This record gives sequence, structure tokens and C-alpha cells, in this order.
Amino acid sequence: MTTTSTAMTRAAALLAVAVALALAGVVRGEDPYVFFDWKVTYGTKTLLGAPQKVILINGEFPGPRINCSSNNNIVVNVFNELDEPLLFTWNGMQHRKNSWQDGLAGTQCPIAPGTNFTYKWQPKDQIGSFFYFPSLGMQRAAGGYGAISVVSRLLIPVPFDPPADDLEVLIGDWYTKDHTVMAKLLDDGKSFGRPAGVLINGKGGKDAAGTPMFTVEAGKTYRLRVCNVGIKASLNFRIQGHDMKLVEMEGSHTLQDMYDSLDVHVGHCFSVLVDADQKPGDYYMVASTRFIHDSTSVSAVIRYAGSNSPPGPNVPEPPAGWAWSINQWRSFRWNLTASAARPNPQGSYHYGQINITRTIKLLISRGHIDGKLRYGFNGVSHVDADTPLKLAEYFNVSDQVFKYNQMSDVPPAVNGPLHVLPNVITAEFRTFIEVIFENPEKSMDSLHLDGYAFFAVGMGPGKWTPELRKTYNLLDAVSRHTIQVYPRSWTAIMLTFDNAGMWNVRSNIWERHYLGEQVYISVLSPARSLRDEYNMPENGLRCGKVVGLPLPPSYLPA
Repeated sequence: MTTTSTAMTRAAALLAVAVALALAGVVRGEDPYVFFDWKVTYGTKTLLGAPQKVILINGEFPGPRINCSSNNNIVVNVFNELDEPLLFTWNGMQHRKNSWQDGLAGTQCPIAPGTNFTYKWQPKDQIGSFFYFPSLGMQRAAGGYGAISVVSRLLIPVPFDPPADDLEVLIGDWYTKDHTVMAKLLDDGKSFGRPAGVLINGKGGKDAAGTPMFTVEAGKTYRLRVCNVGIKASLNFRIQGHDMKLVEMEGSHTLQDMYDSLDVHVGHCFSVLVDADQKPGDYYMVASTRFIHDSTSVSAVIRYAGSNSPPGPNVPEPPAGWAWSINQWRSFRWNLTASAARPNPQGSYHYGQINITRTIKLLISRGHIDGKLRYGFNGVSHVDADTPLKLAEYFNVSDQVFKYNQMSDVPPAVNGPLHVLPNVITAEFRTFIEVIFENPEKSMDSLHLDGYAFFAVGMGPGKWTPELRKTYNLLDAVSRHTIQVYPRSWTAIMLTFDNAGMWNVRSNIWERHYLGEQVYISVLSPARSLRDEYNMPENGLRCGKVVGLPLPPSYLPA
């Protein structure tokens, strides 16, 4: 195993190479580089009244914010000083042609304790609000997360005036149990129950409501990027005495409607503009759990500069029930005239006029194996293989690791026992596919697709039928990467599978994810061309059955 000092030497060499590449890129007109060095350690934080072990990045919780422009080259050198393997995934980043950087157990070997690995990726033709987090086991419940803000390149119009400041608001439920204890409870067939509370930017309880989190100046407008980085609870976000103008959602400019509160489901991100137009004083930002018993909240203070007036007692209550929430979702619309990451209108892609070539209906499955709870899709509960699926495919040893298409496009007619295996299906390159998520459970779900943005065209109660296509929004559904599925309800999405790679579809409810509610979609380009997909990076880690194997032939030149 590499020692930390050796890892530092290796990192310095990698950094020197990266700097040389960046300088060479200046000559060739390559996109700019942005460098980060992350030292990942455990630390002790007192959260919700109890000291506990959390994952820190450079001593910070939450971790450093990644600020960049569309098409920047992001280089993140991760030093793993934990006592367990580590991976980071970049929630919402599409990694065009580059699933090697996706940071999941199905695409990458873990970064061993005491070693380092350098990620290199681009927010290629993307803008918006995203976040990163550690993806292995239950590490997401221990912190290690942070914000990603991608702004438009210069000269590409943005459909609102520059705000006075761009503020990150990371909200999420929180457990006081150690993440390894939480994993063992699930392994033993038990649940870790409801969250102990809610955090906002890594603070909870009196700590969050003490010192003002943000200071604003009267008469100015501020952008708040709000992400739910929790593991179970949908949250309602609101600001005492202030309305919010929704302007962006997971990489898309939206119609700019006003809201007094917003439901933010697990894994979702919104941008809102807030005018500091009230009487100078202190006001609460509030995030409250939704759809679970014993609702809990966190409050943080926004202070007008020069004010010493405490917040008023009239803190708004969250809405009740999920009918309100689904109606709010129906109000969200894609801004069809705004430029995206390129100087062309978002509405120039007429997704509603493309013929569907395949429908995949994913029924969320729940069952018991040897008395222990498992989740899955269509009767298959995913389990990670010792060899990452993408590596097995790339080195042509997939038949030794997994079998394709063990899960059907439709749920089984009879809800039988779950099959526990690596769950990989194939999708034909550049085909337009409809995916239906159906949630028969009594609790909320939130589904995410790596590598893509999709159009969430419909949702409703009960079971999905083809007749419900008549209710779809085929004009201006927001292009995004995460969507909620309400209890005993369905949600429909549409997308073109034009990004070659191995991509994860997963529940953001991390208990469900840990217990198998995920599937990988293999999208292969028949041309085997560098135009469509990159080769495995030279620094790619190897493990399992690909250790010692010769590199396969390179993809053909573009």
C-alpha cells in the first residue's frame, strides 16, 4: 500500500503534469483548468447537541465549494486519509464521454486508505447548481459533501441581472449515529429510523440560529443555490417575510415564477433570487422535513447590514400533504427563450416531437432475502461486484463479472422474490427512450440518473398506463437529472441516450440505494470512436479481475 508521503510525491508529479498541460492548453486554446487538492479526514463535530465523527475535506464541513465556468477542466486531487476506501461522485455532472470520472463502485475502483487519486472532468456545456458527495457505503451520511456552482461562459446571455452575491445553501436531514453503525444496522436487516434533525450549511439547532449565516444590503438582490444533500427527507425551504423567484433548476433556466416556499427533495437543487426589500432586521431561513412523522426544522439567520433587530416570532409553517407538492411541481416550466450553456435557446430541442423507441417501466421492488430487507427494480436488487462494471466491460471480461439485461423492461407479472445480482441493462446509442418510475411504497422516493439530463414529463397517483401519456407536458418540462416519485404514484421521464458510458440510475433515499435500488445502463457506441467515448484515463485505478490485464486497443480516432 502507498504511504501518505509517497502519495504526496505522486500528487506533486501529477500536479506538475497537469500544470504543464494547462500551460500548453493556453497555447492551443484549450479550456481553462481549475485545480483542487483535497485532504479527506475524519473529524469530530458537535451537531444536534451530540459530538460525532464526520468526514471533512481540508478540515471543512461542508467541503470546499467548486466554482467554475462551463467547459472548465476541473482537476481534483483527492488524498484519502480515512481508514476505509473512498470515492466521490459529482451529482448532476454529465461527464460527457467520460463515465470514468463518475465516482461510483460500478465505474471506478475505490481510492484505498493512505493513497490519492486525481479526478479530471469538465462541466461540458452545463451550467447550474450541483453538489458532490462520497458514494461508498453509508459515507454520505457522515458528510464529505459540498457545492458545485457552474456559471455561463462570458458573452452567453443569462436571463437575469447579476446578483449582489451568489450564496450556497446546503440543507439536509442528519443522523447522530455513526455511518458505519448505520450500515451495520442495514446489513443486519434493521432500520436506522428517522433523522435526528436538519442541518443548513453544516449547522443545526442553536448553532445554526446563532451568528447570522448571511448578511445582505437593503435594496439588493441575491442568488441562493439551495440543494437537499440529505439521505431521506424531502424538505420545505422558505425565508421569513421574503418571496423567492425561481430562476434555475439542476442546470436549466426556468420560467421566473414567485414562490413563498419550495419543496426540495433529496438530491435536488434550485436557484432562487431574493430581493432584500423588507424592513432592515434579522429574518429566518427555514428548512423543514416533509412527508414523515415528527417533522423537524432548522432555522438560520439572514441579517440586513447594520441591523440589530432579532427575527420576529411569525415563522411561516411548512405546507401539509403531498397534493400541494405535486401541484408545485406542475408549475415548474423550462424557459424556452433563455440561452443554455451554449448561445442557443433551451427550447430549440423539441423533445415532445421525437418518437419513443423504447419504454422501460421500473417498478420499485421491496422484499426480504434471508429475513433481511432489500430494495430493487423489477424484481432485481443490485449488488456491487468486486470488479467495477465499466472496467469489466472495457477489458472484455464482463462475462466473468455480470450478465446484461437480467432485468426486464417491464415488471414481472407476479411479485416474486428479489434476485440479488449486479444489475446492468443496455441501451442503444442515440435512441429516445421513455422511463416510467412506479413507487408502490407508502414513503417518498427520489430518483437520479448519472450522465444525463432528462425531461420529467408527467407524474400522478396510482399506477401508470399508456393512456396517461395524454397528460404529459411535451413542450416545456424542465430538463434536469433528479425527480421525485410520490407515495403510491408514478413519474415519467424522456431522454436521448447519447452519452456513451456506464451510467447509474439510483434512489437518492440512501437506505434504499444501499439495499439495492439501483441499476446501471450500459450505452455503447457501435463505432468505438473517441468521438463518442474516451479511453480509460492513464491514472485509472485497477482492481478485481482487471489487475494485470493488458490494455485493450484504443478507441478509434474521432
